[in-house]
Amino acid sequence: MAIVTVTSKPYHAGWALPAVLGVALLLGACAKGDISNSGIPIDTRERHPIVLRDAPHSLDVFVGRAGRGLDPRQADDVARFGEDYRRSGKGGLVAEVPTGTGRDLAARDTLDGIRNSLARAGVSPGALSVRTYPITDPGLASPIRLTYASLQAGLPHSCGQWPTDLGASSYRTSAANEPYWNFGCATQANLAAQIADPLDLVRARSEGRLDTQKRMEAIKKLRQGQDPSTQYRQEQTKVSDAVGGK
Repeated sequence: MAIVTVTSKPYHAGWALPAVLGVALLLGACAKGDISNSGIPIDTRERHPIVLRDAPHSLDVFVGRAGRGLDPRQADDVARFGEDYRRSGKGGLVAEVPTGTGRDLAARDTLDGIRNSLARAGVSPGALSVRTYPITDPGLASPIRLTYASLQAGLPHSCGQWPTDLGASSYRTSAANEPYWNFGCATQANLAAQIADPLDLVRARSEGRLDTQKRMEAIKKLRQGQDPSTQYRQEQTKVSDAVGGK
């Protein structure tokens, strides 16, 4: 039977405090995720900020048959484009007409249809200026492009940039515990594209007029100890009555 003797060094209280502090610092570094040593902001809103700038807004109207002008869908698209121009456009409205396709008559009829749709949207005829551009490939469809400048929200850079490798190419990059640079770029770009009025990012809209009569009725009920909430009535209709059954 073997006898095992366990020996240990004397315990010193002075060693405990530095060890505990070192472990606490390591755990704090792992838990604190917003500390960046690379100089790149951790917050997605700072790394990919949404900015406002004047940018061109365009609509391509494809040339149809001669003598037919615009089809109903294109006429509606041009009318909506004209309404957007009246609401947020800056400067004039430019129509770039293709030349050299052998369909000059069809392009002229399409341009006349564009003018009619813009007039229906309330755009002044003097706001539209016509330019031409040469065709390099007659085999491709060459539309009439309508363009105007407007205030738009977007990112100051394009997404899909990878300044560093996501793999274990660098121990410093892998051990930094930071999100990669392109993280959140697509989300910010989609959010900017969905904003109807870019000015909403700068300032809030003013409140509408208050319903004074409804407010006074609610205060009157509160003074009388009644419930000020509104009880809405909803009539229930039987399916048999709606379809004429018995």
